[in-house]
Amino acid sequence: AHLVESGGALVQTGGSLRLSCLVSGFTFDENWVIGWFRQAPGKEREGISEITTYDGSTNYADSVKGRCTISSDHTKNTVFLEMNNLKHEDTTVYYCAATFGTKMVDKLNELEFDYWGQGTQVTVSS
Repeated sequence: AHLVESGGALVQTGGSLRLSCLVSGFTFDENWVIGWFRQAPGKEREGISEITTYDGSTNYADSVKGRCTISSDHTKNTVFLEMNNLKHEDTTVYYCAATFGTKMVDKLNELEFDYWGQGTQVTVSS
């Protein structure tokens, strides 16, 4: 599987962005879990959200709940992460990742994800 993120940009505090994760090597007709993560320099990688291709179930970390929406387009093999009311502390590199399965990954554990993209930079100016 190959994942490519895009959509990262420089935005002002309070602004919005939609990140995309284009997946190749498998289709969304198969059972996969796609997750979004972020990692700031010197900090541990944080799981933000995940979605199953099986039934579209979603899960969010408390840090972004209410500000982010994850969705998928099966015709484009793409998962999106829409982020609203961005804060300076949202500044970091965002990654998407994939693992085979039908159920949410417990606590968005990054160790459970097998395939990773290269990341896209989000910068929120204060």
